Formats: sequence, structure tokens, C-alpha cells
Amino acid sequence: MDLRKVPDKLGEVADIVLGFDDVDSYIKRNIPYLGAAVGRSANRIGGASFNIDGVTYNLAKNIGKNHLHGGIVGFDKVNWTTTVDGNKVIFSYLSKDGEEGYPGDLLTNITYELTDDNHFHVDFMSTTTKKTVVNLTNHSYFNLAGHDSGAEELFNHVAAVFADKITETDSDSIPTGRFTPVGGTPFDLRTPKRLGDIISKNQMLFDNNFCVTTFDKQGLHYVSRVVHPPSGRYLEVYSDQPGVQLYTSYYLPAPTDPALIGKGGVGYRRHGAFCLETQNYPDAVHHDNFPSSILKPGGIYRHKVIYSFGAEHSDEPMVVPS
Repeated sequence: MDLRKVPDKLGEVADIVLGFDDVDSYIKRNIPYLGAAVGRSANRIGGASFNIDGVTYNLAKNIGKNHLHGGIVGFDKVNWTTTVDGNKVIFSYLSKDGEEGYPGDLLTNITYELTDDNHFHVDFMSTTTKKTVVNLTNHSYFNLAGHDSGAEELFNHVAAVFADKITETDSDSIPTGRFTPVGGTPFDLRTPKRLGDIISKNQMLFDNNFCVTTFDKQGLHYVSRVVHPPSGRYLEVYSDQPGVQLYTSYYLPAPTDPALIGKGGVGYRRHGAFCLETQNYPDAVHHDNFPSSILKPGGIYRHKVIYSFGAEHSDEPMVVPS
């Protein structure tokens, strides 16, 4: 199986992952982080700085006054060494002490594995020489109708995210340290909802961290299940991380702006795909009530995420965990 090409309920194959046709575009034009490995710290760090043991570390202010996705030259923009082991590819990178303002030499391995049961495994592992902040994620963009299907078909997706609260944020999308229960809000995806109905009715952006609650196989969180009923294609996500960023690509070009040209000359635009970025809670370094994002020397950062693909017939109900 090719991760990008998934058959529907009739066996018709479509490429469901947004991206580019050439490496140069990933280097020079990938402002939205299509398919990127993001680090050292995914998502936002408020004020673009943090303090560890009385020392303040200043980071790049690359989203207003705050820090996003590892900085100006984050993990998505560096060269990794690769090793192929059967159906696994292992990427390795040594981020030197002080790179993008972060302390410590951080050695990271990311293992990608595609198995015969249509599961795509991504395993992150890091070690450090100094206390530092680590929060890695995979930033793939999916449209189960096909990468060229746009917002019209993204709106037909039916999504469930198994979380009972989100991290509350301010106007700059920086967590306040408080939580918002999803009950009675448009964020309540504990039962499946059609994305188009929620986005259109509530003018939703959907760029929020959900605090996941359910567990399933291998002791992992059962994070989400998304189905595109017309094709029957579905995606299930499992992870050992406490949070997931649901993002429906609001910040891709607006309909009136020039499109981002992707694979096959396709123009990507707003709400043309969704991301499920498994992660620690954003800005955790500033909130003692969040799971810690500090990695210490001698410790190992681990992050596992599994994407499971398949196709169902329209009369097969979505199974929601109790």
C-alpha cells in the first residue's frame, strides 16, 4: 500500500495526501508544513521564550510575538540522514545546542513504517544533553475524497474526536492554562459530525488542541475517526500523546487569493484538507497543570502515532468508544 493512494468502497484509488511533486517545493514553498515533521516544539510557545532553572531562552518570533513549529528553520527545513530497514525508513537529525534558541544537543530519530494491514506508524524518539523543550508532531494534510477535491468534499467528511475538553486560548491562539469542556459547543465531536455543517453554521476555523480521553489497542489513545461517506474511505488515529490539534486548513489561500500549487498542478485552498497533529498540549512549558514538555538528560522523549486507513460501505455504522 502507498500511504497516499487509498481505495474507496468500490476499489477506486485516490491520492488522499496533499503535497508537492518535487523536493525543491518542499524546501522553498512549504509554508503550510505539508507532510512535515515538526519540531523542536510543535504548535505555539507564548512570548517566544521559556525559562528552565532560572535561565531564559529566547526563540524566534515567527508568528506575531510568539513562536510556532520550531522557529524559522525548524525540523521541517533541515536535512535528515536516512536508513532503510525493510519496510521502515528511519530519519535521524542532531539539533545542536542553541539551534533556534533551544538548549542542548537534541538527537532525534523518526521511524516511518507502512504495514500490510494499511497502518502507517510514525515513532519519534529524542535524547538531549541539557534540559530542553520537546514536542514533535507529524503535519500531514488529508482529504479522503482525494487531495484535489477541495473544500466541497472536505465539508462532506464526518469527524469524531474523542476528547471531553480543549485547551482554552487567547486571541493569538496561546493557551491560557484553562480548559473548555466541549459539551454544548461546536467542539463536541465525541459523536460524529459533518464538518461542513459545523464550519458553516459556526464560522469555525478548527485549529484547536483537543485533550483526548479514550484508550484502545496497545494502550494508545483512540484519538479520532474521520469518514468520507461518498467514497467510504476512513482514517482512524491512535497515539500515546495527550492532545491532538484538529486543523481544517483555514490558513491555506482564501478563494479569492492565488492558490498554493501542489501535486499535479492542483491548486490548494482554504478548508481543502484536515490535519490531526498528535502532540503534547501547546505552550506546556508555561503551564504547570499541563503535561510536562521538558526533556532531561538521561531521559527519552517518545511519541507514537498510528494512522489506520480503510473503506466502509454506507450501511456500516461508525463505532464510537463508550
